[in-house]
Amino acid sequence: MTAKASRKPSTDPAPKRAGKAGGKAKSAAHAPQDDTRTASGTAKGESSTGQTGRQTGPQTSAFDGQQFARNMVAVALKSQELLVDYAARMAARRKSGAQAAPLDPLNISGAMASFARALGANQQMVAQTQTRWLNDFLSLWDATARRMLGGEAPSLVEPAPGDRRFRAEEWRQNEIFDFIKQSYLLTAGALQEMVAGLNGVDEKERARIAFYTRQFADALAPTNFPLTNPDVLKATVASNGQNLVDGLNNLLADIERGQGELSIRQSADGFEIGKNVATAPGKVVFRNDTMELIQYAPTTEEVHERPLLIFPPWINKFYIIDLRPENSFVRWLVAQGYTVFLVSWVNPDARAANKGFEEYMREGIFAALEQVEKATGVKDPNCVGYCIGGTLLAATLAYMAKTGDDRIHSATFWAAQTDFSEAGELSVFVDEAQLEALKARMDSEGGVLPGSKMAGAFNMLRANDLIWSFVINNYMLGKQPMPFDLLYWNSDTTRMPEKLHLSYLRECYQKNALASGRMKLAGQTLDLSKITVPVYFQSAKEDHIAPAGSVFKGARLFGGPLRFIIAGSGHIAGVINPPAAGKYQYWTNDAPGEHATLEAWREGAAEHPGSWWPDWDRWLSKLSGGKVKARKPGDGGIKILGDAPGTYVKVKAQ
Repeated sequence: MTAKASRKPSTDPAPKRAGKAGGKAKSAAHAPQDDTRTASGTAKGESSTGQTGRQTGPQTSAFDGQQFARNMVAVALKSQELLVDYAARMAARRKSGAQAAPLDPLNISGAMASFARALGANQQMVAQTQTRWLNDFLSLWDATARRMLGGEAPSLVEPAPGDRRFRAEEWRQNEIFDFIKQSYLLTAGALQEMVAGLNGVDEKERARIAFYTRQFADALAPTNFPLTNPDVLKATVASNGQNLVDGLNNLLADIERGQGELSIRQSADGFEIGKNVATAPGKVVFRNDTMELIQYAPTTEEVHERPLLIFPPWINKFYIIDLRPENSFVRWLVAQGYTVFLVSWVNPDARAANKGFEEYMREGIFAALEQVEKATGVKDPNCVGYCIGGTLLAATLAYMAKTGDDRIHSATFWAAQTDFSEAGELSVFVDEAQLEALKARMDSEGGVLPGSKMAGAFNMLRANDLIWSFVINNYMLGKQPMPFDLLYWNSDTTRMPEKLHLSYLRECYQKNALASGRMKLAGQTLDLSKITVPVYFQSAKEDHIAPAGSVFKGARLFGGPLRFIIAGSGHIAGVINPPAAGKYQYWTNDAPGEHATLEAWREGAAEHPGSWWPDWDRWLSKLSGGKVKARKPGDGGIKILGDAPGTYVKVKAQ
């Protein structure tokens, strides 16, 4: 039988240890989520636009000792160049009087200090975990010795299903590499067991400790070091070390591109917004300092009378919902007969530093509502809020309920939180020490957070897939990343206005003020229970940013008719799942009565294969009125300012 680890940490499964029969179990590392794939499920490393870009790297040749020596000299010189460049940049920064970056902006030292104190208070548990680890390690040593003598021995631990780090045959066939792999997995698992077994630790603090110990374990994986990565060793021998020279050139280029900070390329160039991504036909029909409003061209002769207005997150650019024709949510909605309007938020600079939720409500949601009415004659469209766009929409609806404003007929929330008491892993970034460091950084940047900083936080949530895999590919194997539309979008970052970003983190993540009825917007205290319009909440089973439990708790705070569903996959693929792809599944629960907890809701839930989009369409169409002649952008006398996707989405953060 397989012996399970005693406990699991809250943020990541610990590996299971095999018993005498050699059962397999999950490793300490995260299994990758579907968020590292395109919305249609294309595997990481494949271009979902049909492009056939190949990873370019050093050419294979017979080993040449002299060429290898020359390349090692080049590696030494390139390494020296890196150090000299870093020293020069630091000197220039000091000379310019630029504010020094905080030494520990993520307050990792605080989490590790808490970990150390907790270990001291849980000495018996620590000793038991260490004893288990030592016994496992001795068993591994014995098994490795038997294999090296020609015998057979079962594995004590295996990587989690989907863990792509240990795909090379050497990790299984070569006794030394297998020993390195298993010793790493056992040690990382023991570390997580310790975190899970700590008594007397606040659960939020435990989550922070677990997150940063996982980052530590991920960083120290043997795959991340040339001498313990069989793929890198093979490439080094095959190319006479040219892969390391090319990798250092890639590293230098990424540091230059990041203006002195490492900016890892996740996708090769090959995408152009409006050319091969974000291509749904439409027009920009309004623009102010905060957003552009896009109206998409119809593809049906008739459309629903009531239009649909979408508010995407401003943390990312909107074209994740119009990535390419095959998985474009926008194109699918237009094909169902909806008149679709969409807000494209500005990529803000220092001029927006003092804009907060109120300005985004007035200049974003309210301005868009006014223009939709001008274009269609309909005062109350159906609205959608995605992620943080949904949080803003919920706050706006509460404000409108308080002020008697009825200009929204229904609201749909895609992976959006309104109750943050059980928020996802981003919660680890919002203790007061980190927010003060964040404020200092934004002050030094003129009142905005650089896009790379926000992207870095998101990448840490899936470090093996979004950081370390590229370190290996780009810097150790010396390859260029392939053109990959989802990762191109992921790296096309946006800046955050200081007031907006800090108020969101403090009011929502720290205080949970929106859910508790303490949040104020434009002088009004917000109460979500006063919102009586019909609402549809989509959550995702594997969402680590807006967990299904968190979305469910927030949905129950509304005072009107509610439909809640859970989609398969995560924060991106759980939302962007076109029916034609035939992927994943979703769950509904149509039983009468309320469900106090998500667990109670799940007990009576029915699973349905495929996309949740048709379920939402059936709900939405009933709220969208009869059919009218299709509206073209510009109808109603509204001025056309240019073609979709507009100009704001093309502004780069750096």
